Amino acid sequence: MEIKRATREDCDQEHDTVVAIDVLRAFTTAAYAFAGGVTEIILAALVQEAFLLRTRFPGALIAGEVDGYQVQGFDLPNSPSVIIREDLAGRTLILRSTTGTQAVHRSTSAARIFATGLTNASATARAVLASTPSSVTLVQSGLGQGGWGDEDVACADLVEDALVGRPIQLESILERTRASRSGLHYLDPAHPIFPSQDLELSMDIDRFDFGMVVSRSNGLLIMRPEGKAHA
Repeated sequence: MEIKRATREDCDQEHDTVVAIDVLRAFTTAAYAFAGGVTEIILAALVQEAFLLRTRFPGALIAGEVDGYQVQGFDLPNSPSVIIREDLAGRTLILRSTTGTQAVHRSTSAARIFATGLTNASATARAVLASTPSSVTLVQSGLGQGGWGDEDVACADLVEDALVGRPIQLESILERTRASRSGLHYLDPAHPIFPSQDLELSMDIDRFDFGMVVSRSNGLLIMRPEGKAHA
């Protein structure tokens, strides 16, 4: 099994299995949403697309952001610390984010797509291995200029270690995530829209024992948990 790395800019070149990684915060938010009872998450690339999807799916809630900030008219932010306080049992969520959902939408040639953060990284690795891929591409969706996205690189390292059976360096992963540019942003009281609790929830490594699989259906990208997400 070949293991490769990509970003959201070049993930469209991958044809086998893609693991889209977004620690802060989209796929962490998604994991907590599934644990809270959400049945499926429809991934949107554009803000207007998210609003249109809500008209197609009455009762669905929109969560997400642009550059980290909640969009006016969205029901929820892209925030695990908010998601865990909501009653989401049986609901459909529409999620739009600046990096994670973009990586999934741009993985147009992938045969299989998984999504993960640190909270279910090992479960994701197990789900990937069960699919017996020839190659796996770890898409570090937040990686960009200016030092952004180091937390996604750390998560990719964790997933790769799990895929090949190497010991997982938990303390190193946590330290790298906290010290990443995004991590430091969440620790800055001058940016209350990025609460420190989101960072702490995002760093709860392997809290959940389910993978998140993205399927294509009628032109939509729909994510569901693989494994027991909630009672």
